[in-house]
Amino acid sequence: MVLGIESSCDETGAGIVQDGRLLAHVVASSMDEHARFGGVVPEIAARAHLHAFNPVVRQALDQAGLPLSRIDAVAVTTGPGLSGALQVGLAGAKTLAYAAGVPLYGVHHLAGHVAADTLEHGPLPDPCVVLIVSGGHTSLLLVRDLVREPILHLGDTLDDAAGECFDKVARILGLPYPGGPAIDRAARDGDPKAVAFPRPLTRPGDDPYAFSFSGLKTAAARWAEKHRQRGTEPPVADGAAALQEAVADVLTRKALAACRAYDVKTLIVVGGVAANSRVRALAERRCASSGIELRVPPMTLCTDNGAMIAAVGDLLVRSGAEPAPLNVSVDPSAPLEYASLTPLPARPSTGPTAVLRRHRY
Repeated sequence: MVLGIESSCDETGAGIVQDGRLLAHVVASSMDEHARFGGVVPEIAARAHLHAFNPVVRQALDQAGLPLSRIDAVAVTTGPGLSGALQVGLAGAKTLAYAAGVPLYGVHHLAGHVAADTLEHGPLPDPCVVLIVSGGHTSLLLVRDLVREPILHLGDTLDDAAGECFDKVARILGLPYPGGPAIDRAARDGDPKAVAFPRPLTRPGDDPYAFSFSGLKTAAARWAEKHRQRGTEPPVADGAAALQEAVADVLTRKALAACRAYDVKTLIVVGGVAANSRVRALAERRCASSGIELRVPPMTLCTDNGAMIAAVGDLLVRSGAEPAPLNVSVDPSAPLEYASLTPLPARPSTGPTAVLRRHRY
């Protein structure tokens, strides 16, 4: 029985997984508290985690019908994310692990998103291409054994992530935060061909797997500004539909190209933007026409949650991985190299930069 804790941003999540089976999944979001600021405020997020941690863990244990004494391991997100938010989750997870007398595992947040798919569709195919799309991350990965082998980055975003682009353009269009769901709702009544937004990094000679959404955001801002200079409000539904189409086109085009280049037969799409209706629909259509199996977790497992962290912890335990030491710290900017992430506190001789130790299996 592995208890997973997630607190990297504005969701406090707790999940319980046993042998790949999801037993409990509870999330408390502080999104409404951030909405009036148009984005996540780190201090508010950390305080919200403090208030939500105990109730969320208690509810997860109740949902699974388990006392804490039945938990065999605790897994927690140690990076990347907001420093204060990560610290709350890690402190709570250390307390639970110590109280229960069980090992603690430090988990990379993005590996959790990858593992979320296993809770719905079973073990990951070896190999598979994974497209991670969220508010802070857009990456194409080649994954073999998630917890035993290094994760190969085929391409990452060079600037704004896809979800960040949605958030910023939503604000320009007067839509509420978070921008991704607002863009998706508005696009239902729009024409995706109404605006010829660019498809970044898709010309011959461009990096075939890299992403860039800053220019797309700027193009949307200039389109809206031209309308307002003429004294009219931009047609929000058309703008949202065209923006969403551009993002979905770029994401799926590059993901399918990676599958073909590496002769991979399974594409897995994870992260918050994987809940976008157009991204899902276009990925389904293009995968079907290319003979590629598409796997996307349920929407409740796409956004940040503790179940996905428990899923990684479950895999680590079953693989015989070494747990983290009790003095493990957080790494807010941790690169994704391995699923297990165990940064250690800085040694006096190294200055302020923490020395990182990553388990390699």
